[in-house]
Amino acid sequence: MKDDASCAQRARRQFLRQSLLAAGVLAIGPRLVGRAFAAATDGGLEAWDYGPLLPANAHGLRLPAGFSSRIIARADEVIGRSGYAWHRAPDGGACFAAGDGGWVYASNSELGPGAGGVGAVRFDPQGNIVDAYRIADGTTRNCSGGPTPWGTWITCEETERGRAIECDPLGRRPQRELPALGWLYREAVAIDPRHGHVYHTEDRHDGRLYRSRHPDYPDLGTGVLEAAVMEPGDIHQPRRLRWIPVPHPNPDDSQPYTRLQVPEATVFDRGEGMWYHAGMVYFTTTADNRIWAIDCAAQTIQCIYDREATSPAGIATGVDNLCATADGNLLVAEDGGELRLVMVTPEGRAAPLLQVEHEGSELAGPAFSPDGTRLYFSSQRGPAVDGNYGVTFEVSGPFRGARAA
Repeated sequence: MKDDASCAQRARRQFLRQSLLAAGVLAIGPRLVGRAFAAATDGGLEAWDYGPLLPANAHGLRLPAGFSSRIIARADEVIGRSGYAWHRAPDGGACFAAGDGGWVYASNSELGPGAGGVGAVRFDPQGNIVDAYRIADGTTRNCSGGPTPWGTWITCEETERGRAIECDPLGRRPQRELPALGWLYREAVAIDPRHGHVYHTEDRHDGRLYRSRHPDYPDLGTGVLEAAVMEPGDIHQPRRLRWIPVPHPNPDDSQPYTRLQVPEATVFDRGEGMWYHAGMVYFTTTADNRIWAIDCAAQTIQCIYDREATSPAGIATGVDNLCATADGNLLVAEDGGELRLVMVTPEGRAAPLLQVEHEGSELAGPAFSPDGTRLYFSSQRGPAVDGNYGVTFEVSGPFRGARAA
């Protein structure tokens, strides 16, 4: 009988094959998938590792050779001629096509009661900044969220009865609350468009994993919120999920918080970033430094990166916001740690893509432009005008799988 490590390695290899093939259909084509799979399984680095990081540049970033950066926004500083001063504490974000060949980067603000919200920067087809503006106001502790398949941003309040609020990256339609997604200490959401389900993370040590089902999808006005129970067993191999309805998804002051209403639901220790890609939902749990993958069709879950179970210990710490790359890997931001964005393959191998040189911050909101040639992210407490209130970067370079590469 093979030992547990061998079984886990085989399971990860099978998972990698499925993920890369699915990503190839949607993003990078079968020839590149074949090369990526061969390199990743045979020990080569060319499929996902961009090489060693160079000394910090003028913007305080350590990047691989061939990459460059610019600062697109600093907290409290007006962006171009827009009249909009960039928000403090930039957090989760995503990019959206603008329809004219340009794009928009939307960014949350994790400020306190009523002072949060979402800002946006608009770019023309050449990548020039042409506008900046507010797309959500009057909200609290907007940590992360998730993009929708129809081009809107769902921003999440990280409070005990936190709301999910849909906003328009183009700034044409007013924000609207989505009570059918429930009220919870929510960090992020990810939408499975094939089944019409929304998945949710909860940033608490006793947080749960949630799913909401919407009978009129893509209309999210009605739905049923459920909490996940993970089948016992080795988390590094696929475990079955089952779902229990939450009795009171919008609890009033007399009712228990959402996560306490289904005590048998599995605890995920500080669920953070979440992203849908090619039939899978990926999410992080910061407190135990794990990355999880949900197979939306099979309704199974597997831990694909576990820093504490890796020998030697994995490099990514404080795993937080994440997004998928065009070549089927994950880009994971560190909250604390070494302040890096780390590339992680679906079988759990990791290497840093970049690092900031300042300290005492967290990286957040990694997202690629629609063509995959530019990466955006923020340092939430990076150096700004009057203090360490946040800075937002753009990185350009030879990203694999980019359409314009």
